[in-house]
Amino acid sequence: MTFIATLMAALLCYAAMSSLSLAMDRHYEQLTSQREVPAARRRVFRIAGWTLLVLSAAACIRIWDIGIGLTVWFALLMTAALAVACGMTYVPRVAVAISVAAMPLGLLGFGTVWALGL
Repeated sequence: MTFIATLMAALLCYAAMSSLSLAMDRHYEQLTSQREVPAARRRVFRIAGWTLLVLSAAACIRIWDIGIGLTVWFALLMTAALAVACGMTYVPRVAVAISVAAMPLGLLGFGTVWALGL
């Protein structure tokens, strides 16, 4: 069960880092022809990204205690950031498609972990 919870936290981290990268003009322009992110959309991307990061940290702390949970969360965060950076460099549309699929799966796993009290 720990593996599933770790995978869920990793999916949330990936979706969060992808959302935060889309709040930047450079990465938003890679996917659309617009030079700047509209202010409302930028706000939505940032709020979604930070919310997903908090949820993934809460899940890691719930699964393990605070010491190991935060360590695992930072490792997942770095891995997700590297995956998003590589994805946005080489295949930006695929990277965003993966994050669109990762977010509901991660949220479903978060609800399961929280409900079962793992």
